[in-house]
Amino acid sequence: MPLPGGLWWLLCCRRGFTLLHRDYGDGELSGDGDEDEDEETFELRTPSPAGGGRGPLDVTLTQPVRSGPISDRLQSWEETRSLIPEKGPLEDDADVVVKGWLYREPRGRGARPWLPPRRAWFVLTRDSLDQFSSSGKGARRLGSLVLTSLCSVTGPERRPKETGLWLVTVSGRKHSVRLCSPRQAEAERWGVALREVIASKAPLETPTQLLLRDIQESCGDPEAVALIYRRNPILRHTSAALYAPLLPLPYGVSAPGPGYAPLREEAVRLFLALQALEGARRPGPLMQGVLQTCRDLPALRDELFLQLAKQTSGPAGPPGLPATQDPAALRYWQLLTCMSCTFRPGGAVREHLLGHLERTEQALPDSELAEYARFIRKALGRTRGRELVPSLAEISALSRRQELLCTVHCPGAGACPVAIDSHTTAAEVARELVGRLGLARSRNAFALYEQRGAQERALAGGTLMADVLTSLAAEEAALQDSPDAGWKLCLRLHGPLRPEGLSPDGHELPFLFEQEPGGGAPQKLCLGLGAKAMSLSRPGETEPIHSVSYGHVAACQLMGPHTLALRVGESQLLLQSPQVEEIMQLVNAYLANPSPERPCSSPSPSCQDLPDISSPSQHPGLDEPQGHSGCLGQLQK
Repeated sequence: MPLPGGLWWLLCCRRGFTLLHRDYGDGELSGDGDEDEDEETFELRTPSPAGGGRGPLDVTLTQPVRSGPISDRLQSWEETRSLIPEKGPLEDDADVVVKGWLYREPRGRGARPWLPPRRAWFVLTRDSLDQFSSSGKGARRLGSLVLTSLCSVTGPERRPKETGLWLVTVSGRKHSVRLCSPRQAEAERWGVALREVIASKAPLETPTQLLLRDIQESCGDPEAVALIYRRNPILRHTSAALYAPLLPLPYGVSAPGPGYAPLREEAVRLFLALQALEGARRPGPLMQGVLQTCRDLPALRDELFLQLAKQTSGPAGPPGLPATQDPAALRYWQLLTCMSCTFRPGGAVREHLLGHLERTEQALPDSELAEYARFIRKALGRTRGRELVPSLAEISALSRRQELLCTVHCPGAGACPVAIDSHTTAAEVARELVGRLGLARSRNAFALYEQRGAQERALAGGTLMADVLTSLAAEEAALQDSPDAGWKLCLRLHGPLRPEGLSPDGHELPFLFEQEPGGGAPQKLCLGLGAKAMSLSRPGETEPIHSVSYGHVAACQLMGPHTLALRVGESQLLLQSPQVEEIMQLVNAYLANPSPERPCSSPSPSCQDLPDISSPSQHPGLDEPQGHSGCLGQLQK
């Protein structure tokens, strides 16, 4: 007689059976749904020992298949009930946890809401939830639900519009039991007791998990591993549907968010989505949808890793030769690449996946599949979890095992492209750009910022750039009809400004002009005008902190009664001072006829002539800054 899932292992252990070989079927169905399938079954074959002694039993396990009309087979509730002796309620049994009168909702009440709840005597033991027609010894059993680690409990919740009762739902594999009570305290007592019993049950293992353990134990014997794959189709690629998850997922647990079914049903849907990849004309959106499901439902991530390992496995483990030349088969490897760059698999699944990748590399060393296997194996060593799923651009790049390009705007250098991968952080990009600009020895700190108009958002050093690009792409798409410009990435000064020792011919002056809000820049700077250059210094100090020759000043003009605009290259420095007219006249005079014999003249504190220390910019095309202003160089936030 077929047994419910998980009970065969308990019975084998109690009877002292020895498992010499486990041979599981593929667990797939060609039909829709799983409400008509048999439970997992096993067959015991007792050999005849030659010596008359008692030898071990061979046990062959198979996954469910359709086995004829429903009427010819036991229903799931009958299978469950048949395992429990037909006797009345247990009165003095030590295993009784709680018992009492409750109401139960009839099955199918959702389609027939007029059916009223029925009163029954419930007994909760360490193994099952039983219901009887009365509390006497000869009471008729109305049903039983065997409790396993996969059962779940929800509630209590009140249904004021329907019955006014407090509802506690206990979910099993095939059906649920709905307990109702007019008192909230009683419903809570039953809910707590049910959860404690379920939590005390030993975790169930699926046939796939047992096979993964066998493969791990035989990893040093390639022939034994190949034999496991050949004898168990559940581990190999299939075109048939999968009727149940490969890993133990709780029964009846509703997934969070609208549009999601319970976890076990979502696992089956994921496998259908994988198979749809083979013929998809645009696989990118389908892959992104699968990744989003795994982000929303973390319990399905290991399940999908195993499903992809299954669909990329051949008869003996590694893919067969036809798969190396089949574009449809590559879709599974491409999605596995995206998964490995987005999520981290659990321990046992990770070990199995690494072994599968290693076997593929060894079996097909010069194939494209081996390249994917190497890429995935390296990614698994670096991935630490993503905030967002990859964008379509990143999915396209990962499918070709290529890097992404991000553009960062740097003062004095313009737009700088930087190659990144799914694991590159904002700190790593900032460090690379600082090195390119020759600022590696600077005492100032630099960081990446997201900038849109006058808005700025600093990026933490550990932020993944792939997540940043995905976020910016989403915001840009939302603002495509807006007249405002989109977000861009900028390299900016970060933290307290340290102007001491700035190199006169370096690239820090544009950063000084564009000092970000909150950066701790000096509130006032003095502007000194010399015969060949102008300088910025702190009030009361004679040594300049930076200088620029007139050859770099493109224009000088009034922007208001007390505001002067200096254009340096393609940047603009706004100064506020009551002496802006005099400053403008002097600067324009020097710009019109710069002469080394011209004496120093300055509206600010006196300064010496500055030598011409400037050189043509090596990075033309400085981006437009926000525009800072100051009193003789005061930088306003």
